[in-house]
Amino acid sequence: MLVTLDGVAFGYGDNLIFEKVSFALNEGERVGLIGANGEGKTTLIKLILGELEADAGQIARKNGLKVGYLEQNGGYESGNSVYSEMLEIFSQELNAVEKLSVLSAELANAPFPSREYDVLSVKIESLNKFISAHDCFNVEVKIKTVLNGMGFSKMYDRVIDTLSGGEKTRLKLARLLLESPDLLILDEPTNHLDITTLFWLEEYLQTFKGAILVVSHDRYFLDKTVSRILEIENKRLTSFAGNYSKYKVLKAERYQRLLKEYEAQQEERAKLQYYVDRNIVRATTAKSAQSRVKQLERMEILEKPFTPPKPPSFKFEFSVSPYEQVLDIVGLNLERGSKKLISDGNISVRRGEKIAIVGENGTGKSTLLKEILHGNASIRVGRFVKIAYYDQESANLDGENTVLAELWERHVGYTQTEARSALARCGLFAEDMQKKVKSLSGGERAKLALCILECEHGNVLLLDEPTNHLDLPAREGLENALKKFDGTLIFVSHDRYFISALADKIAEIADGRLNYFDGGYESFNAEKKKLSEIKNNNQITKKKSFHRSGKERAEEERKKQQLKKLEARISELEQDEQRINDMLADPEIAADYIKVNELLKELEGIKLQLDKFYNEYGDML
Repeated sequence: MLVTLDGVAFGYGDNLIFEKVSFALNEGERVGLIGANGEGKTTLIKLILGELEADAGQIARKNGLKVGYLEQNGGYESGNSVYSEMLEIFSQELNAVEKLSVLSAELANAPFPSREYDVLSVKIESLNKFISAHDCFNVEVKIKTVLNGMGFSKMYDRVIDTLSGGEKTRLKLARLLLESPDLLILDEPTNHLDITTLFWLEEYLQTFKGAILVVSHDRYFLDKTVSRILEIENKRLTSFAGNYSKYKVLKAERYQRLLKEYEAQQEERAKLQYYVDRNIVRATTAKSAQSRVKQLERMEILEKPFTPPKPPSFKFEFSVSPYEQVLDIVGLNLERGSKKLISDGNISVRRGEKIAIVGENGTGKSTLLKEILHGNASIRVGRFVKIAYYDQESANLDGENTVLAELWERHVGYTQTEARSALARCGLFAEDMQKKVKSLSGGERAKLALCILECEHGNVLLLDEPTNHLDLPAREGLENALKKFDGTLIFVSHDRYFISALADKIAEIADGRLNYFDGGYESFNAEKKKLSEIKNNNQITKKKSFHRSGKERAEEERKKQQLKKLEARISELEQDEQRINDMLADPEIAADYIKVNELLKELEGIKLQLDKFYNEYGDML
């Protein structure tokens, strides 16, 4: 075991964060840590790291445990280039290779036999064992594999101090992967990754030798990478075997089981107490009543299972339906500065479709949404279309307004009760009404923006990263509402679970093209994988073709000619076979026994030849 917690409790002053926390992290295990904001996920990580001390209970760590920790927005400052920074991780391995070169040169010049030669041989043997164990000759391959996978293929020479905050966080994660700690702790690692990088990371983590503890709101990522879920809820921690999807099922089953046990005990206690109340004062039944009193005293009281707070409940409705053809994009050319984002893009959107726009960071997904919103000569909007837009940055909110005023000023026809009810349904309650918008957390701002969006009653929703800043219950509440939405949905998202749950069409921006896939997210991924395999196979074929010798090319040409001859001969025989079968079907010929026998013999000979040529043809392919 790497880390063990037994009965751990922690709080800040009188504010208890959690108590009675017990679990163990084993070598090579993959564990997801989830819980609502403020439940203590980061606090628990800091206890594991030893940065905080528990108020109660015990925390044990394996001797010499090597831990790598990625904070949510954790990068680092350095004047080194990206590549040279990664090389520093392997200084010991690189020194070993350099030392081997020096010792080998000394050995070549040492007299044989001699003590000097023997000493050098022993040193080289020891060094070779170290090099083999640490795979020292493949250091550059390891570095390039991780840097390329994490999106740094064209940034080897970039100075780290000049990177953006998101790039620094990605680079920190790349460094941790290369360091290969015993325990890798990741706090929201997918926040700054595009879909391509996410897929790469998921595959890489499957081969990672150490244990992983990951805090994430990315349900797809949790499904792909973890085999156990730890949930902090109501100051307690519960362990569930399986990934996130399995956890949802197990949690519901556990709640129902605990509720039945609690209700059964309450019913039993009520019956015992009723008997005691009626019989304790009677001389004839007092003894049996006392027995039931002791039974009640001995009974271990079950707690009523915790019912989580009701998640936000969104509802998107509209009064007027648009025509069948909602949107047509024809020959769209889109640029940002001097960068060409889309060339000759075409999409046709029909009423009721749900389309996800995907692509790597910086390809123009958000820009495309804004073009649809504000208008473009290449974009035709259908009749009776009413667009409602969600901005991922909440830039359309007035920071100086209160929460209540921000909604009320946009919908002056609402009564105060109606406005408050709409906000409460979306997860903003009485204590939030007079808060200024600028003081809200990211999750609170998102809920306010979504509440405003649903009050606009648009029949076409344009959503730009709507799940950013939302916790898991809020994401699932939004998902459920959008599934029930009868209108048209066009959205940008990195949340693959969200995309998979909603999208029936995928629009991908890649290499300046707007590619359209008629099908959901899983079929889109399968198609992308298939195209990637075809591309890789073609590259391999071209490479092989490029390196063929003259003799190989001559042999291939001879084989082509031979195949052509076989194909021609097979075609002739198949025609003869068909001719004879047609003759055998003729009633006059069928009545001639001698003629039929002759034709059958000829047909048998043709079939024997065909079998021979079919086999030859198959062997040559």
